[in-house]
Amino acid sequence: MSDKRYLGNIITQNPTAPAGPYEDSAASGVWSLAEAFAYSKAGLWPIAGNVAPIGLFGGGSNYNGATIDSIESIQISSFGNAVDFGNLLNVNQQLTAFSSSTRAIFAGGYDGNRVNVIQFKLFSSSGNTSDFGDLVTGTSLLASCSSETRGLVGGGINTSSNTNVIQYITIASEGNATDFGDLTVTRRELDGCSSSTLGVFAGGRDTVTAQLNTIDYVTIASTGNASDFGDLTVSRRAISAGSNSTRGIFAGGQDSSDISNTIDYITLSSTGNATDFGDLATATRGAGAASSSTRIVFGDGYTRDNQMTYIEISTLGNSSDFGDLNTGRDLTSAASNVHGGLAA
Repeated sequence: MSDKRYLGNIITQNPTAPAGPYEDSAASGVWSLAEAFAYSKAGLWPIAGNVAPIGLFGGGSNYNGATIDSIESIQISSFGNAVDFGNLLNVNQQLTAFSSSTRAIFAGGYDGNRVNVIQFKLFSSSGNTSDFGDLVTGTSLLASCSSETRGLVGGGINTSSNTNVIQYITIASEGNATDFGDLTVTRRELDGCSSSTLGVFAGGRDTVTAQLNTIDYVTIASTGNASDFGDLTVSRRAISAGSNSTRGIFAGGQDSSDISNTIDYITLSSTGNATDFGDLATATRGAGAASSSTRIVFGDGYTRDNQMTYIEISTLGNSSDFGDLNTGRDLTSAASNVHGGLAA
């Protein structure tokens, strides 16, 4: 082989430079060992089994209050606008979403009635959701969290009143939800996040007017009632929650007087009150939150301005622009294939 190099020391004339350390990042061509080492050292060489973090935003309501059935996808590690990924079979808003590394689950919601439908979607390909099973009862404005194995939903409002019920499913096998236990406080408009062992539920409201600062937790692999974890920095409902394996993040929502831009966090390994993290670029409530091991992307919400912003979980600070959703949506839900519940 000739020693001649092309295109800045790449042996093959028409190579594809890898975009990141993910197994589906193209790196076609013939590379010298030095070149491959340089990309690897920079954290850009593809690694088998390292899946690119994908976030999905599904459902919600538009400016006119009409329900949205579309699902949109983002690559969490790279900035940019969302792309169409498919549609919900059961079209609704006020739903919740959670996931394993392969499946996104959308549960509950409101379509004129409280919805008991659970539906799922594979991260590996675009397309419509499929039926998974049913919740114990139709419920909207509920929260969720998950590990690689189990998904939990808790709280919300059912056909008659607010509820404290927690239910669970085994994500890999379709079927109906089963009773898990109870939250410490009966409430709706809460949200949840998780480590691989703990599921955390935060915020909400217990009456028409009372916002809550409650954070409680459960051990995902067992069943039983939730225990007190601590308090949010500000009592609020309709927050957006996400996590990596270390930190849980709670953003936005509605406090006692106005829509909030507050972001606060907890350390998942130890109980205690939340601490101030920073502020959202725009105050909002009812946004979706999609997490990777390093970043959380918040999608739209009450403002319905299509905006997505993000934070880096390991550092404190305000959110920054990420890109745009195709459709402005409030009361939406989000899930990702690389969140805190999937990492040890």
